[in-house]
Amino acid sequence: MSTSSDPTATSATTASMHETAVVLPANLHARPAGQLARAAAGFTSAIQLEYADRTVNPTGVLAVMGLGATAGSTVTVRAEGHDAAEAVTALAEVLATAE
Repeated sequence: MSTSSDPTATSATTASMHETAVVLPANLHARPAGQLARAAAGFTSAIQLEYADRTVNPTGVLAVMGLGATAGSTVTVRAEGHDAAEAVTALAEVLATAE
């Protein structure tokens, strides 16, 4: 029985929530959206990307691009799960170095 893919089945003793905000150096277009989706797919935690009152799952390139985040705007990365800290750090790095 595996619950790692079910974001509603997290245990308070084994899972954690992490969050960080990143100011984008460039628009969130196809190339950084693809990098973000590939990075997000490597984690088991439930990850969310938030911008302008919209929240998406960053494993989908079109969902990330659909946020419409532009250079200078702030995007919040949130993750909950066993590897949440690593997920937030990795995705924040992709966002912070977007070109």
